[in-house]
Amino acid sequence: MSPKATRPPIEIAGNKVAPGRKARFELPIARLMSGTPVALPVVVLHGRLDGPTVWLSGAVHGDELCGVEIIRQVLEALEPSTMAGTVIAVPVVNVHGFNSGQRYLPDRRDLNRSFPGSARGSLASRIAHLLMTEVVGRCSVGIDLHTGSDHRTNLPQIRADLDDTETLRLTEAFGAPVSIHSRTRDGSLREAATEAGATVLLYEGGEALRFDPAAIATGRDGTLRVLAEIGIIPAGLAHPAATRYSRTSRWLRTSSSGILHLNVELGDEVEAGATIASIFDPFGKRLGRITARSNGLVIGHTQHPLVNRGDAVAHLAEI
Repeated sequence: MSPKATRPPIEIAGNKVAPGRKARFELPIARLMSGTPVALPVVVLHGRLDGPTVWLSGAVHGDELCGVEIIRQVLEALEPSTMAGTVIAVPVVNVHGFNSGQRYLPDRRDLNRSFPGSARGSLASRIAHLLMTEVVGRCSVGIDLHTGSDHRTNLPQIRADLDDTETLRLTEAFGAPVSIHSRTRDGSLREAATEAGATVLLYEGGEALRFDPAAIATGRDGTLRVLAEIGIIPAGLAHPAATRYSRTSRWLRTSSSGILHLNVELGDEVEAGATIASIFDPFGKRLGRITARSNGLVIGHTQHPLVNRGDAVAHLAEI
């Protein structure tokens, strides 16, 4: 059956968007102590033809900036007059953290452990509830965009339930260098959205407080391929090499405090026993080495050269 040529407008918190149009508006969150209002920025592209509704979210952690740029570039490539379905984009979810360059909210709560939220709970809970009610609850598919944290950088990757047929299909369409089978975490947006019936991909790439051009390009192109896969836009982007799959990954940690010298980069394949990094003291004496316990692909590592005993140094995925 061919899609209808006309469809009703979409309405979000009193904001109506006609088919074939794009709209920008803000959903009020709260006021700062100074009285300045804080609001959730939303961009809606309501296609002219019937189709699925998808959300894109960035900066759930306020210092994760790559997702903000990925969403900007994706929206720049879309034209609602030729789309089937609807894209609802929230480029900055944690507005408080974004404005202060912080990962968390002012009370140190992690927004991504506060879903599905409550209209009368903490600030984090209220933001989570607002996003779930006005955005996520309308969507059948979502892509949540993240970066590494705490001076860590990540190889572009999808984390998702690879045992779910529909999730696997969209993961393959996204085409990240590696896709990792990952259970949902309590209180996360992915968990709450999945329980609400949506198919969710979590994208990781790059590091906090930085633009990573390669991670941004991978996230943009992968998102556009997913939109094409579910029929919102025509297929157009060439597919990269097939994604590689992992069901097991682990962080390697240092047993000594000191100055770190990494021997690997993102995307490197290492064999069991290979030296991943060495630790030195300020006088140049080597205090120890970190070796791989199994073959693996480097999907993340610290960017900080100073480490304490027990710090995570490199993240290896078994392919």
